[in-house]
Amino acid sequence: MKIAVLDDYLGYSMIDADWGVHAGDVTVFREPIPAADLATTLAPFDVLCVMRERTPLPADLITSLPNLRLIVTTGMRNHSIDTDAAAECGITVCGTASRTAATAHLAMTLILATARNLVGNINAVGRGGWQVEAGRDLEGLTLGLVGLGRLGGEVARLARPFGVDLVAWSGNLTQTRCEEVGVARAESLGDLMECADIASIHLVLSERTEGLIDAETLARMRPDASLVNTSRGPIVDRDALLSALRARTLGCAALDVFEEEPLPANSPWRDPELIAEGRLILTPHIGYGARATYAQMYRETAECVRAFADGAPIRNLRGRGW
Repeated sequence: MKIAVLDDYLGYSMIDADWGVHAGDVTVFREPIPAADLATTLAPFDVLCVMRERTPLPADLITSLPNLRLIVTTGMRNHSIDTDAAAECGITVCGTASRTAATAHLAMTLILATARNLVGNINAVGRGGWQVEAGRDLEGLTLGLVGLGRLGGEVARLARPFGVDLVAWSGNLTQTRCEEVGVARAESLGDLMECADIASIHLVLSERTEGLIDAETLARMRPDASLVNTSRGPIVDRDALLSALRARTLGCAALDVFEEEPLPANSPWRDPELIAEGRLILTPHIGYGARATYAQMYRETAECVRAFADGAPIRNLRGRGW
C-alpha cells in the first residue's frame, strides 16, 4: 500500500508510530498541499492519514482518487471528511482516540494570560521597557463558558481552584448538566457575555455555531473583558472581533484557532499594534497538540493502517466500534 501522512507539520509521525512492514511505503507531507494540487498529488495513494481538519476531504476530492481505500483521521470526529462520499466509494474511514486535557490546559493558560496582561508585559520587557498595565487576579472574576461539554467541563474544573465564579451557556445546555459540573446557567448567550470578565468558547463548529460570536454579541461584553477561543475559528466573526479590539470596547482576545490555517502571512489577525500591546494573543492551533497527544494519535494511526492491511477489525469513524 502507498500511504500518505498529510500535514505532519512537526515531523512526529515517523518518530511516534510503528508502521511495521509498511514504513517504506509511507510518504510524509510536512507542508500543506495547495488545494489545486491535492487530486494530482494524492492520486497514487491507497491510504490517507490526516491530522484533524488540516486538509479537508470533500466529496469531489474523494471521488477523484482512484486508488484510495482507507482514510485515518486523528480523533473520532472530523466534519471536514465527507464520510458519505467515502462510503459510496467503498472507502473505509476510521479514527483514533484523542485527549481532552491538552486543549483544556491551553484554554486555562490563555485565560490566565489575558487576566494578568501577561503578553503585554512580556513584550514590554522585550522592547527594553518594564511594567505596563497591571492585570487582575482571577479570584472573584466571572468566567463564562460558552459550551459545557467535555472541554468546557474540564476548564471549569481547572478554573475552580482560582476562585472564579463560573457561569455557562449553550443552545442545548440543561440545568442538570450545570448542577453536575457545579456552574450557574445563563439564560442566554447575551446574558453570559454581559456578566463575564472572561468568556471562553468550547463549542463544536456547526451551522448553528458558525459566526455565533458576532458584533451584537461582542457589544454585550464589558470594555475590560476578554474572549478566549480554543474551539474553532469560524465560531467568531473575525471582523467584528478586530473592530471591538481596535475600538477598545473589548479588552483582550486570545485565539488558538482561525478560519484559515495555517494563518496567512498577510492575515488581518496579524495586527502588529494589538499584538504588541498584548491585547491580541495568537497561538498556532496548539491546543490539542501536546507532545503526548501527537504520540497517541500517530501511534493509533499506524495501528489502524496495520489492522486494515491485515484484514483485522478497525474502529470506524461513524462510531460503530471495532
